[in-house]
Amino acid sequence: MSKVLGIDLGTTNSVAAVIEAGEPEIVENAEGARITPSVVAVNTKSGERYVGQIAKRQAVTNPENTLFSVKRLMGRKFDDPEIQAAMKKLPYKIIKGADGNAEVEMAGQGYAPPQISSFILQKIKQDAEAKLGETITQAVITVPAYFNDAQRQATKDAGTIAGLEVLRIINEPTASSLAYGMDKGKADATIAVFDLGGGTFDITILQLGDGVFEVKSTNGDTYLGGDDFDQEVLDWLIQEFRQESGIDLSKDRMALQRLRDAAERAKVELSSVLETEINLPFITADASGPAHLVKTLSRARLEQLVGALIDRTEQPCRQAITDSGLAASDIDEVIMVGGMSRMPAVQEKV
Repeated sequence: MSKVLGIDLGTTNSVAAVIEAGEPEIVENAEGARITPSVVAVNTKSGERYVGQIAKRQAVTNPENTLFSVKRLMGRKFDDPEIQAAMKKLPYKIIKGADGNAEVEMAGQGYAPPQISSFILQKIKQDAEAKLGETITQAVITVPAYFNDAQRQATKDAGTIAGLEVLRIINEPTASSLAYGMDKGKADATIAVFDLGGGTFDITILQLGDGVFEVKSTNGDTYLGGDDFDQEVLDWLIQEFRQESGIDLSKDRMALQRLRDAAERAKVELSSVLETEINLPFITADASGPAHLVKTLSRARLEQLVGALIDRTEQPCRQAITDSGLAASDIDEVIMVGGMSRMPAVQEKV
């Protein structure tokens, strides 16, 4: 029997694992990394398609044909207010599909979000096959607990297009709890899974008893995640640079992509250090010559910038506790999942 691939198809990064001798093993990709950036791009000169790290690396020189965070568009209508707001901030084009759904444009061609996700899944499948030395036809894919039927179906479609039989779509918090249950071998417990990832936030309260998970309640925000934190830092950099130099970088697509990458790096660094320098030489040029951007960002300033975003996690958490019929004191353990949950201010909030 061939192995079943377990895939976490994330907004920012994706990961695959298989069960080896009863234990989950992460399958490294062709580049030897455990995570694959959820990024797809087309080289307009050669027509070649890039997926993963190679796509992410060329984003600065090819921003309008580099698609990232497409998971946020899955199963959504073009007229959705969140899609309309996203269009103002993304370097690539979002267009209206024949069915009224949001689609993306790359090298002048329209793609439905499941098609883009299928390119990522295809790479994960091919890399896993090369690594494991066998053909893989079946997969289990995780989705945010808060995904609706259209979003779940879009995820399943992506797997099918990639040549995978999707055995099951599993909620991400349930998958986290499974890993937790398998590791800890604990008896009955009430667990809250706080999952703040690159594009989505969800909170799920589960009860574990006799090896079975019962979801008591789930809540969240399908449009809250690391991307929004990056955007706050990006907006701050644009504003600071405008005040200092009088140059507006928000109209410069190549500069924007460099700023976005720098914002993400700074945010990650500030989880372990108290201040970081953002240094982007030759970010732009005007009549007086090239201009450089050098800014110091402290953890305290970052927390001010993203305070409102962190506050947005509170209401779903309170609602989930209310819906579960439990008191906050009944929760034995909180599992923090997703890259953004490493941020000290997020941990303090929880």
